[in-house]
Amino acid sequence: MNRRNSLKRIGKIVDELDLSSKGWIVFGSAPDPILPASLTGHYARVDINNAGRTAQELGLGPADLTIRTKKKSWSEHPKLDTKALIWIHTIPAPMLRLLLLTKPHRSIGWVAKFTKAERDALVETVSGVRLENVGPWDKVSNGVAAACLGLHFGVPEIVLSGISLSKAGHSYNQLGRTRYQVDEDRAVLSALAKDPRLATSEPDLATDLGLRLVS
Repeated sequence: MNRRNSLKRIGKIVDELDLSSKGWIVFGSAPDPILPASLTGHYARVDINNAGRTAQELGLGPADLTIRTKKKSWSEHPKLDTKALIWIHTIPAPMLRLLLLTKPHRSIGWVAKFTKAERDALVETVSGVRLENVGPWDKVSNGVAAACLGLHFGVPEIVLSGISLSKAGHSYNQLGRTRYQVDEDRAVLSALAKDPRLATSEPDLATDLGLRLVS
C-alpha cells in the first residue's frame, strides 16, 4: 500500500467519524498533562501510543483516534478503547485486524496502516522541514506527526496536550524514560507555530515555542 492509498484510507476514517469538522486534542504521554476542561467532550481526542491509559485514569471515555507505533508495549495499556486506530506498522494492511486478535484491548473500531516512511513524508510536506541532520533521530514523535495529520485534513484547531520538549518520563508510569526526538520535534513545531490552527494547553510548550496557549 503506497502513501496515497494509506492517506485515502485514513481520510475515509476521518470522514466517517466526522473528525475534520471539529478540533483535536492531541493527547501525549508527558507527565502531568493539562487537559483543557472547556474542550473535553467537544473536541476529538487523539491519543498517542499508550496515553489512553492516562485518559482512562482521568475518567475519560474512548479515544476518537489512537496513533501508535509497532514497538509500543500493549501490556502498558491493555484496555485500549478507541473508535479508530492508525497503526504504524510493517505488515500488510489486511493483516492488521488479525494481529489485533493477539493484542489485549477493550475495543478498537476502524483500523488503518501507516508506515514510518509515510509518516515522515507527511510531516515534511505539511511542515516544510527536512529532518536530515536536524537531530540524531531524523524523525518526529507521533504527537507531532498527529498534529501534521490534522493540519493535512483541515482540522480547524489542534491543541497539543501532554506534549513536552522538557519533561522526561510518561504520565502512566514512574520509569522516567528519556524523551527522544526533542530536536526534531522542536524544528517542526517551530515551523508550524505560525499556523493559527495550532495551540497548546501546556504552558512550558507555549513559552518555549511561542504557541498559542489555551485553557
